[in-house]
Amino acid sequence: MSADDLRALAPRKSDWVMLDAARVNAFAGVTEDWQFVHFDDERARAETPFGGAIAHGFLTLSMLSAMSYEVTEDLPELATSVNYGFDRIRFVTPVPVGSRIRGTFAVADVDEGEGWLNIHWDVELEIEGGDSPALVASWITRAFLKE
Repeated sequence: MSADDLRALAPRKSDWVMLDAARVNAFAGVTEDWQFVHFDDERARAETPFGGAIAHGFLTLSMLSAMSYEVTEDLPELATSVNYGFDRIRFVTPVPVGSRIRGTFAVADVDEGEGWLNIHWDVELEIEGGDSPALVASWITRAFLKE
């Protein structure tokens, strides 16, 4: 797969992912982020502008990894890929607990090296039924090519 082949790809969408209370709790257990806004729906309604409990922003961001597997699974020339970093991340809209999100991945650019490609993705996570994205990001993954 060449850099030009990747640049020519149309934007790709992942499947929907549920951010239910169980997933939010599991994420909090790993990150130790137990802020009430993620668990106490009644208090979140009363004390925040969010209208109820919301998923962690970093949880929504971390879902990019799983979503990216889906949108690249039909690219057999890629052996594996790793997170190389972000040029930009914006958490645009809070995600209510119990919502579904999905990612749209568009190749913005590709850098080539010996046996690898840095793929620059423009990513948008949409909230099912929402009017604005949960997050937008410029993400770079390093894909290693099969020999």
